[in-house]
Amino acid sequence: MPGGRGQRVDVDEPLPHEQVRFAHNSERQFAKLLDFYGIAWDYEPRTFPLDSDRAGNTVQAFTPDFYLPAYDLYIEITTLNQKLVTKKNRKARRLRELYPDVEIKVLYQRDYLHLLVKYGLEAPEQLDDATAGSAPAPLDLSGARGRARGDSEAETA
Repeated sequence: MPGGRGQRVDVDEPLPHEQVRFAHNSERQFAKLLDFYGIAWDYEPRTFPLDSDRAGNTVQAFTPDFYLPAYDLYIEITTLNQKLVTKKNRKARRLRELYPDVEIKVLYQRDYLHLLVKYGLEAPEQLDDATAGSAPAPLDLSGARGRARGDSEAETA
């Protein structure tokens, strides 16, 4: 589903994040942040087959949340429970194995919450005791190749 392509010209036009139905509020908030900074994005534009059965039917696939064309980068936002984080990390790692030219970053809950507070999208009380003491990782959109921060920790947890 296309998202925020292009620049906003008319102030009466809705922002790109206002025109997309997101699966989770965290995705809407992230899109709002991208819109604010004028970063073009697409929401769930591509599904990558990761595994297939003997007949060639796809049995596992991965659809990253965002694609940022200016950075040629996919972003997956993971703000849910640890079991789902582990599953998404496995899918991101498999995607890197099968599609080595595709760049993906996984944005974890603590980093996401710090971004929301830093840019004034949420009040600081959104940070719980577990995330309040940890330093957020900078959202570095350049040089995204390589394993996502926290893969090994999430896999062993």
